[in-house]
Amino acid sequence: MTETESYLKRKYILAVDDEADILETIEDILDEARIDSARDYESASQKIKKNRYDLAILDIMGVNGLQLLEEATERNIPAVMLTAHAISPETLMESVRKGAISYLPKEKLADLDEFLGEIFRAYEQGDPPWKLLFDKMGDYFDERFGPDWKEKDREFWSDFSRTYQIGKGIRERLAKDDRLRGLGI
Repeated sequence: MTETESYLKRKYILAVDDEADILETIEDILDEARIDSARDYESASQKIKKNRYDLAILDIMGVNGLQLLEEATERNIPAVMLTAHAISPETLMESVRKGAISYLPKEKLADLDEFLGEIFRAYEQGDPPWKLLFDKMGDYFDERFGPDWKEKDREFWSDFSRTYQIGKGIRERLAKDDRLRGLGI
């Protein structure tokens, strides 16, 4: 058992995807965590409103994942976006703006436990999970989107790379975080 796997032990995670086999794969990979799942927007939205999750894994397509991201952010539930068909610079940027803590292509699903362990640890320790993502997967995005993919939205990505303190959603989530409220942040 690696240190990364043990970090997810007993975490309560909501996995949302319209594909049953993806949900089964997530449950198998994250076997140390307690997984709740939903296959459609309505079920997932109700679960977000009703339960307190440590993390949400949200597909973008098929379940209105970006709307679910807004709902999770409102409830101070950190969310990782998982996508196959919607992987694009635009959905990556939208995920950042709406407060996701990370973004993962489904083709990297086999590495989900290691990836989530590292991202979730960074998030809980106050380190920027987006920096970790781009350190690990920057080459993947460059290869997938083309070497100049950030040029279209240069100002956004420049600010993002400089500060990693991006997006209204993240600021709102931090403002609601009891761990940070008393620190004057």
